[in-house]
Amino acid sequence: MSGLQILVDADACPVKDEIYRVAWRHEVAVKVVSNSRLRVPDHPLIERVVVSDGFDAADDWIAAAADGRSIVVTADILLADRALKAGATVLAPTGKPFTMASIGPAIATRAIMADLRSGMGDGMGGPPPFSRADRSQFLQALDHALVRLKRQP
Repeated sequence: MSGLQILVDADACPVKDEIYRVAWRHEVAVKVVSNSRLRVPDHPLIERVVVSDGFDAADDWIAAAADGRSIVVTADILLADRALKAGATVLAPTGKPFTMASIGPAIATRAIMADLRSGMGDGMGGPPPFSRADRSQFLQALDHALVRLKRQP
């Protein structure tokens, strides 16, 4: 194995099957982190990590495990920030990379949207539905990230 790992914020992750396929092809370990027991393939590269149901327990576990040889898959902007600070590569399930340059504006937008929602209730709606294009973009982004990390010493 290459020492690389994919850490998955799994409770609401829509691309777990895609992660497994790419990981198997690249022979990279995957840690599926959740607050409850999720079904994962019985495969030596896949590890299920069930943390307590405490607030941010999965995020705390992932942030502690993340390093420069990790790819973290999460839609959680605050976890993305913590993982980036640990040196990890971070991808949203849509394939959008979080970077040190983009995380500050993402955190600010998150705060603004939370303020708007608190004033308007649930009338604002949520993010657009997850699409086939999102899934395809994620597969490509994960593959590119793994290839890039494999080339690093």
